Amino acid sequence: MNSTLYNEVVYLLEELSQDSSVPKNVRKNAQDARTKLESQKTSLDIRCATAISMLDDISNDPNVPSHGRESLYTIISKLEALSKD
Repeated sequence: MNSTLYNEVVYLLEELSQDSSVPKNVRKNAQDARTKLESQKTSLDIRCATAISMLDDISNDPNVPSHGRESLYTIISKLEALSKD
């Protein structure tokens, strides 16, 4: 596991969950994805896939501002890289 990339993804999810300029459902979804990612009950690739699915669903919401959508796509791409490690 690439711990630097993992820590970066967790940090970005935390930042998104604290960003008051994005809708509340996006912040909650980011927090939930972070919680799933940090859970040690399943393997890392399954945790990444779950987080990607959660974030991908919310990225299609028309109420998400462009900077929030950009953050979501950045996190998703980093999660995909992390799951391949």
